Amino acid sequence: MLRKPQYIALGIVALVGLILLSLPESAANRVKLALTALFLPLFGLTESTQSAARRVGNSVVPREDLVRELEQLRAEKQKLEFSNAQLQEAARENDGLRKQAGFPARVQWKLKPARVIARDPANWWRTVFIDAGSKDGVRVDMPVITPDGLAGRVSTVGATRSQVVLLGDQNCRVAARVKETAENGVVMPYAADPAIVTLTYLSRGTPVKAGQSIVTSGLELKPGNKVDTSGLGGVFPAGIRVGEILDVRNVGFGLYQEARVKLAVNLNSLDHVWVVAQ
Repeated sequence: MLRKPQYIALGIVALVGLILLSLPESAANRVKLALTALFLPLFGLTESTQSAARRVGNSVVPREDLVRELEQLRAEKQKLEFSNAQLQEAARENDGLRKQAGFPARVQWKLKPARVIARDPANWWRTVFIDAGSKDGVRVDMPVITPDGLAGRVSTVGATRSQVVLLGDQNCRVAARVKETAENGVVMPYAADPAIVTLTYLSRGTPVKAGQSIVTSGLELKPGNKVDTSGLGGVFPAGIRVGEILDVRNVGFGLYQEARVKLAVNLNSLDHVWVVAQ
């Protein structure tokens, strides 16, 4: 539907058209050019204004939707506050029980953010470099994580950047456990696929199956790649997600089992990571 400015413009054009009909052809052509230059910006401005108005109208969210989203956010905030209170209470109870049992207090993680700045072409799948070094408090063997789980550990440290060896490399073996059964094992490379590792040294007959979660155990690895189940800690703190079991098989003439584990972290798309200082 035409608006008032357009009606006025069309009226003027019609009036001028009648005048042009009475003018000589040469004079009429000159007037037409002048009028074209005069009125085209007007129509263009009107159209641009209407287009802009349509875009703004399309981007405006109805007030009812905003109110509903605000209420949902408030409800989520309250739920998080309740969950946080429960976690704090559980942490206080856990600390009390640990003191009664004579266990050392858990050390809170100190997280240092870092950005992946390079990869080693000779070891593309297994090594990256980050923009944090000794000046930032980074040390050799510190775990490197993402919100999805464990990525690797710091292997070499410079002043302003460090090398990180990723899960699946021969130099990044991890003591881990099956979350559902508490069965301990060791994460080792799986040569066929960089997105998969092997969890080995699982006890024969243990109820380990596909779909179960693998997390770090916090145990120490002694020479020979055996798990020292008496250790209270290791390079990797306990509870960091590693991945999920794909399948399980018997090895070593049936003496123990090993599982293929799909890594939780996509190591080929690392961008920002966190270095864990215990």
